[in-house]
Amino acid sequence: MANQDEYYLNNAWWVLTVRGVAAILFGLAAIFWPELTLVTLVYLFSAFILIYGIVDIIQGLASIGRGGVGWILTLLLGFLEIGVGVYLLRHTLVAFSTFILLIGFTLIVRGIMEVIMAFSDDLPGSNRTLLIIGGVITVLAGIITLRQPAAGGIAFVWVLGVFALITGPMLIAMSLEAKRMLNDVDKNGPGKGGRLAKA
Repeated sequence: MANQDEYYLNNAWWVLTVRGVAAILFGLAAIFWPELTLVTLVYLFSAFILIYGIVDIIQGLASIGRGGVGWILTLLLGFLEIGVGVYLLRHTLVAFSTFILLIGFTLIVRGIMEVIMAFSDDLPGSNRTLLIIGGVITVLAGIITLRQPAAGGIAFVWVLGVFALITGPMLIAMSLEAKRMLNDVDKNGPGKGGRLAKA
């Protein structure tokens, strides 16, 4: 189990970093991109969700054998996100109402799974708290997105931008914790580095 944990941490820190950086870049683009059009937003969100999907699958595979349901939920979430991303890239002229539904339900599903994993997997207290907070914020962002009227244009992009700018630094903080735990394993030997569940 110690070797599995070390292998997991070795993957988790950079996976979380990639997700955090992707979230921050998406948030900055969503908020500060002048005259952002729906088609541009579709491309941005597609790239964002595809990155999340790919790293979720990588992290899910790296978590196999560690116990808990985290790795299963991570894989399912990764495939869902890749499916949404591919669909949007193939339908860049998707109707605004359909785009809203895809974003909203994807965020809600992701947030619920994060909260479930926070309570079902073996987590250090700080990371459990961050995962719960991130999950709740993600669900709220999804609900707010779903409540946007089709006639409201893409004003809801601010919600997505703020959401990404909040969760991005949280993911990077968790990646730094994973890196610290990996360094502890290297210094102190297997079994003393602790665990970190999927974020």
